Amino acid sequence: MNPTPTTCCPPLLKSHLNSDDAIYLAEIFRVLGEPARLQILSLIAAQSSQEVCACELVESLGLAQPTVSHHLKVLYGAGLLSKERRGTWIYYRILPERLAMLRDALS
Repeated sequence: MNPTPTTCCPPLLKSHLNSDDAIYLAEIFRVLGEPARLQILSLIAAQSSQEVCACELVESLGLAQPTVSHHLKVLYGAGLLSKERRGTWIYYRILPERLAMLRDALS
């Protein structure tokens, strides 16, 4: 007589990412895999106004203006930032609902 088989592990949780969400989140995390982009998000989040003029990031990051502009464009394109033109300057804000989505996906 064979003993009753036992399972080696508890069943997996029913809540998980579907394929489309996983693809989307992987793209966002790829964008965030660049240290300068994480620094940009951190600098914006640290401001009491929760926004930063693009011109302020150049000196703070020690990067060339075209490099900072590229990183901002990528973050904006990924939907992590919003932007507003004020005269000749562009101000960037983090979209809190996007960061909340990332946090929720990992918890």
